[in-house]
Amino acid sequence: MKKVNSVEEYIEVNPHYCEELNIIRNIINQTELVETIKWSAPTYTLNGKNVVGFSAFKNHFGLWFFNGVFLKDEHGLLINAQENKTKALRQMRFTSKDQINETIILAYVKEAIENQRLGKEIKPTRNTKAVEVPTELKRVFKANEDLNVAFKALTPGKQREYCQYISTAKREATKLSRLEKITPMILQGVGLNDKYKNC
Repeated sequence: MKKVNSVEEYIEVNPHYCEELNIIRNIINQTELVETIKWSAPTYTLNGKNVVGFSAFKNHFGLWFFNGVFLKDEHGLLINAQENKTKALRQMRFTSKDQINETIILAYVKEAIENQRLGKEIKPTRNTKAVEVPTELKRVFKANEDLNVAFKALTPGKQREYCQYISTAKREATKLSRLEKITPMILQGVGLNDKYKNC
């Protein structure tokens, strides 16, 4: 998805659902939610917390509720796009304008706002397992104290990303070229996937 800077722009780059997305937008904008763009998609917040967003794909468009797991879903419209993976997020999918019922959608959005006000949310769980440093990295750390110190200063999540990056390489040559690539990144204190996280 190309990076967009406004909701208008997002709708513009999805001309196949332009009218439908405008209808959804107008429904959400009847509430006090603040309209913004996050992850290159329209997202609506309450006191800085994500409540609902909408998106368009090739064959469908829809709403996603960040803590949709708490919604009553009286009409059975919500789906979990990634069973056993997604805990809180729920989607409402459509393929045509006729499926958009303003009253029902507005009721779901208002319930989501109320749930957010009540603080109903699933907090992300941290992976507390100790980081297993591969032998190749340990060897480099022994030879380069600065690198060792910089690595230890990283968050456990960033450490884990680097360790997995090295240990998943099958060939020795690949491991070495990966080590070469990540050394300056570790010294700069950045994570392996940081550049993607800011999109």
